Amino acid sequence: MQGTVIVRGGGDLATGILYRLHHVGYRVASLETERPMVVRRTVSAAQAVFDGSAQVEDIEFKLLETGEFPKEDSAVPVWIDPGGESIGQLMPDFVIDAIMAKRNIGTHKEMAPRVIGIGPGFTAGQDVHYVVETMRGHYLGRVISEGSAIPDTGVPGKIAGESRNRLLKSPGRGYLKNFKEIGDTVEAGEEVGEVAGIAVKTAIRGVLRGLIHSSVPVSEGMKIGDVDPRNEKSNCFTISDKALSVAGGVLEAMLRTR
Repeated sequence: MQGTVIVRGGGDLATGILYRLHHVGYRVASLETERPMVVRRTVSAAQAVFDGSAQVEDIEFKLLETGEFPKEDSAVPVWIDPGGESIGQLMPDFVIDAIMAKRNIGTHKEMAPRVIGIGPGFTAGQDVHYVVETMRGHYLGRVISEGSAIPDTGVPGKIAGESRNRLLKSPGRGYLKNFKEIGDTVEAGEEVGEVAGIAVKTAIRGVLRGLIHSSVPVSEGMKIGDVDPRNEKSNCFTISDKALSVAGGVLEAMLRTR
């Protein structure tokens, strides 16, 4: 075992990080909230909060009491600890903030010998030791030793020529009642669910890659789903190229000597 890593967050990018670090011998754990707002649930450790466990490729994630590690070497714990109180108790070797809040909500360099921020909201050399770029394109996965990641534009990266149209936004306040499941093929204009009696419709044809859990309260304009225009169902159940690229940057940042 190479060391202990606590990853704040259990979404798809955080899960890519957990996946890679677990497979190279680190003892890893994910911290989540009681109602994760994760959309790509089939490839997210956060799904364990809803179901008690979650299988992502060849790794099982288990919801456990904070600080408890499973007996099985192949399983990874998920703890409900949004404030990160367990970090001070366990004193991990590394802390990775992959909450993807677009701002720092409490992570600082004193949490561990090496603290890494994922995406915008962190400044390397100030609140964290390193930052890893998450913007799709030439700089994706690069390690930043001074300064910050590219600011959030609010515009998702293009996949098969589609950007904003990939997203499903909540038309109102309430809870999503879904008519479709992750992995289903949908047509442009098709209803995939409703919020407060208002239909949620797709803008493009593709495969439904993500949907927020029906127990999570949503507000108008909030991202609640994702359509992949490549229409490859397997993409819904495997860790993305982006997540693995970011995970590679994290591993580099952990092993850097300067």
